[in-house]
Amino acid sequence: MGEQKSAADARASQGFATRAIHAGYEPDPTTGAVNVPIYASSTFAQDGVGGLRGGFEYARTGNPTRQALEANAASIEVGTYGRAFASGMAATDAMLRAALRPGDHLVIPDDAYGGTFRLIDKVFTQWGIEYTPAPVTDVDAIRAAVRENTKLIWLETPTNPLLNVGDIAAVAEVAKGAGARLVVDNTFASPYLQRPLTLGADVVLHSSTKYLGGHSDVVGGLLVTDDEELDAAIAFLQNGSGGVPGPFDAYLTMRGIKTLGVRMDRHCDNAEAVVDMLSGRREIASVLYPGLADHPGHEVAARQMSRFGGMLSVRMAGGREAARQLCSRTEIFTLAESLGGIESLIEHPGAMTHASTAGSMLEVPDDLVRLSVGIEDTSDVLADLEQALDGIR
Repeated sequence: MGEQKSAADARASQGFATRAIHAGYEPDPTTGAVNVPIYASSTFAQDGVGGLRGGFEYARTGNPTRQALEANAASIEVGTYGRAFASGMAATDAMLRAALRPGDHLVIPDDAYGGTFRLIDKVFTQWGIEYTPAPVTDVDAIRAAVRENTKLIWLETPTNPLLNVGDIAAVAEVAKGAGARLVVDNTFASPYLQRPLTLGADVVLHSSTKYLGGHSDVVGGLLVTDDEELDAAIAFLQNGSGGVPGPFDAYLTMRGIKTLGVRMDRHCDNAEAVVDMLSGRREIASVLYPGLADHPGHEVAARQMSRFGGMLSVRMAGGREAARQLCSRTEIFTLAESLGGIESLIEHPGAMTHASTAGSMLEVPDDLVRLSVGIEDTSDVLADLEQALDGIR
């Protein structure tokens, strides 16, 4: 562990873009290939029984391309151990199973991602896991939700889709005092804008499908931690359950990470321009974006994020029907689930990504529209939204 930690410390001294491009792989000593090869092999030859070359035996257990991605992810989150999964939900499932046992309790956001809520509410409760929703914006409410059997506090910040902001350092102190672990879903911010491990989190989770992959062409998930014992438990489940990415998926994700910094700068630029434009429109009741000075989480976001991201939501003055009209009228903004790709996306969370929360205390407003602002020309992005809003009856 000492050698790995020293390597992580050395990487942390380099700039983000340098680590994103170089961490996890050195040019191949035989061919000089500067990009990690796609090791499309399901099994690996052994030098005698148990004589593994580089530690590889079977691709579910380990693959050189995946290993490079895992080291890269650990580096950009300034962590020690990274584990890659076939999807963000596979990573979520592994994290919950590694940390919880029947009879345990966890605290979740009261506006958690719909898939996370569905997994906990519909699956883990069948196995004796209890949960309590609490607002991520209220540290006292999170503290009050903790019980004697609480083993995990799950934090999204900013949250999906309401863009609420949680104070990672403050919640980390709550978790520490309760003898629980803090997991931060960092998907919306990305490690370019926010690094939860440096603020006291125990684990960082990503749907790498989103900003890390960045091109809407690969599905994946990542967990990063400094906890050697917890990493061992996660690695056991990764291998035992087999929810791993293939080598091509790992390659695509790693390729995406190389340009994360420059992409996020453009996502943020465009999102800020969209927020400015939407804030003055009569069709918009409110804009939800941490970069706004009057956003309730602005001060915390400014403290723990370098910028405010490419995600925003709006509540429509015309209610549900106006929300659906906006989603149907855009041309550059594609009506689709997911987020974080180079292209702009728009969706109605109540009927799409968060439909599983309907009828629960996590149900999202039906006048809500979520925007994932891409990296197209700013003028075209703005013009598309303006024409869509102009046509709402």
